[in-house]
Amino acid sequence: MNPFTRYLPALDATMRAVLAPDADAPALLYGMLHYHMGWADADFRPADVPTGKRLRPIFLLLACEAQGGDWQHALPAAAAVELLHNFTLIHDDLEDRDEVRRGRPTLWTLWGEAQAINAGDALFALAYRAMLDLPTPDIAPEVVLHATRQYTTGSLRVTEGQCRDIGFEKRDAVTEAEYLAMIGGKTAALIGLACELGGLIAAAPPARVAALRAFGEEIGLAFQMQDDLLGLWGNTQQTGKAVGADIRRRKKTLPILHGMRHSPELRHLLQRPTLTDADIADALALLERGGSRAYAEELAARHHAAAMRALERSEGRGAAHAALATLAQQLLGRDR
Repeated sequence: MNPFTRYLPALDATMRAVLAPDADAPALLYGMLHYHMGWADADFRPADVPTGKRLRPIFLLLACEAQGGDWQHALPAAAAVELLHNFTLIHDDLEDRDEVRRGRPTLWTLWGEAQAINAGDALFALAYRAMLDLPTPDIAPEVVLHATRQYTTGSLRVTEGQCRDIGFEKRDAVTEAEYLAMIGGKTAALIGLACELGGLIAAAPPARVAALRAFGEEIGLAFQMQDDLLGLWGNTQQTGKAVGADIRRRKKTLPILHGMRHSPELRHLLQRPTLTDADIADALALLERGGSRAYAEELAARHHAAAMRALERSEGRGAAHAALATLAQQLLGRDR
């Protein structure tokens, strides 16, 4: 089964329906949202440009089908999860001062900070509207209520993780435990939520739902650690980031934390007010020599293994269950 071929057309149609403006809605607001989602150019004309990976809704729909549910009933929740993710990206770009996303200017660089905040806020509200579109009586009202409650908790955890991440940039010392708490919110919580919602909508037993959530959270941790590695050693043409970009931005990623803990020379280098290209190259060499790259790869593999054990505990079945395992394996070796 190719889940992207199977699910993406229906998912895209669902999201487009959610983001369809009312007759009296501001054209600018929905134009910005369509631009960010990759459906329009900067003049709001229809466009076919690169979009996000849509991984989170794919996990949700696979989890639902693997537990014997009708994945089409889960489409509103899948759309809600993807729109929530994109809400965070709009605000992240502004908070991090990122000027490019997916090869195009970010919203705030085109329409200003205030309107980018408005667009993000609107997307957050529309994501909730999608969540509340879960079909009843196909899905019991108490399940919709519980799923929405979990969605709210997941949204809060993502925001808490982002708060920690921004705060780390101004701190000289961050522990690995603090880092894990940060990525547990910023990245892992939303993937865990997606898998949990799929199980809930399929009316899976609580133990299976809990296993799916654990699977998603462990995959999320491994995913972020792989992202940390790409932020230092990834191919610029593949990732869209300059080599060593996370060093220049003083990001407290896993390899950098490990390097700072084991290399006084690296700690001293990173205290310089401005980092040159030569400094970045020196820092990368120090990380390699100190085993920081290998350490991050090993820890990512550990969390991936924990995810696969949780997936087995979920007792899913069929092609969707196999596709969850395949997708999890692909994420560990990704290059973008």
